[in-house]
Amino acid sequence: RGGVVRWGKRTGRSEMDNRDFLMSLSKEELVELVGIYSRNMLAMDGVWFQSVERKFGMDEAMRHDAEAWARFTRTEARRIKKFLGLGEGSGLDGLEKALMLRFYANLNDSRIDREDGALYFTCVRCTVQEKRAEKGMPLHPCKPVGEIEYSGFADEIDGRIRCECVSCYPDLTDESCRCKWKFTVREDDETR
Repeated sequence: RGGVVRWGKRTGRSEMDNRDFLMSLSKEELVELVGIYSRNMLAMDGVWFQSVERKFGMDEAMRHDAEAWARFTRTEARRIKKFLGLGEGSGLDGLEKALMLRFYANLNDSRIDREDGALYFTCVRCTVQEKRAEKGMPLHPCKPVGEIEYSGFADEIDGRIRCECVSCYPDLTDESCRCKWKFTVREDDETR
């Protein structure tokens, strides 16, 4: 960045703190950096998963994956909810905004559709499945973990939201996408 950060002669440390450095980046550089962070996160998720999968098999890897995503998805949702300033009862509008800010929203080709009072989140192109296919590995059986991930994320955004899997490997019912999830709000439920 053309000398924006200088190293102190005596301390060997940066004279500019990290926040100042980030603030000096252009909007385009920040968007690029978010993409890098997203790819790094996805790589870390894949590295640990494949390590367990190689040593203990897919079933054991899936057990650990489910546990990790059960915790991570709620943490991610809480942080995004706070960032967006979503209050309780933000419904499908809040969920739609939050889904667009998930770390892998920058990595997959997805779309969000609204129909008959429901929100449909469709992942058309999935980086995880593409990378596994490139390596000659079987497709990741996403559905069980996806059910935990998407329902937990939605619940954290608004406790009234229910999630239903429409299509996800190994139970693909829609060949035009990698997975599809339906979200509805149960109006008879009270928000937390």
